[in-house]
Amino acid sequence: MKDIGFNNIAIIGVGLLGSSFALSLRKHGFEGTITGIGRNRDNLIRAKKLSIISNWTSSHESGVEDADLILLASPVDKFKGIIEKIQPNIKRGAIVTDVGSVKADIVSSLEPLMPEEVFFVGSHPIAGKETSGISAASKDLFHNAKCIITPGPNTDREAFKKVRRLWEALGSETVVMSPEEHDFIFAAVSHLPHVVAYSLVNSIMEMDSNILYFGGKGLKDMTRIALSSPDLWQGICSFNRENLLKSLRYFSTSITKITDFIEASDWEGLQKEFRKGQKARKTLESS
Repeated sequence: MKDIGFNNIAIIGVGLLGSSFALSLRKHGFEGTITGIGRNRDNLIRAKKLSIISNWTSSHESGVEDADLILLASPVDKFKGIIEKIQPNIKRGAIVTDVGSVKADIVSSLEPLMPEEVFFVGSHPIAGKETSGISAASKDLFHNAKCIITPGPNTDREAFKKVRRLWEALGSETVVMSPEEHDFIFAAVSHLPHVVAYSLVNSIMEMDSNILYFGGKGLKDMTRIALSSPDLWQGICSFNRENLLKSLRYFSTSITKITDFIEASDWEGLQKEFRKGQKARKTLESS
């Protein structure tokens, strides 16, 4: 791995993304220290035994003391409390980044909490799985994945460059946008689909829980992400509430339109709506 400017990295939250980040660092030749920090001692001990991390601690404060880079990989609703706890222990010159799925609230709330000469740079790797934990971790999770970097008006330019270089060294394609643009986009392309997946399964269950047994590959494909952590997604929805509500209203309008076509036996109108969706879906294949 080319010099990325970090020798000691602390990962707060050694789950799917945190442990995959550590594995990817090692895959690309990082020889420095990786400290895993979290509340679940058994999980941390397992991560150490699997050589995912160099060492571990349940103390956020002591875990970050020597870190050049601190990665926040816990649920987004925990970020602010974590930073408030570790503030006095972060060394000068350190960089804090994250893997959170929402950005505007995170950037605006965390930047003012950074001690003098400590810099926050928001990042969001577009990589994940419906399963969580270190057992689902992969050294290739970020390879060929997009990673959104979201500098704010006060983001230190050198810190931004270092975080961008880091993700590119792990094989990601970096895309730069404002925190606000990020949240608008991902409310539609990520947060809405998760809400719809949960709702679809719940709708079928409310009709008759026994009929889920007959669901085939199509239903499984559509609802795979409903296996994601409800705690994680509750936090994401609350932090991106307004953008998500806008997306849900568009979705509700689309469902109502299809309902109206079927009620009116307007099969031509229904087919046009399906063709429009089919055409739009094909653009995903080239992204």
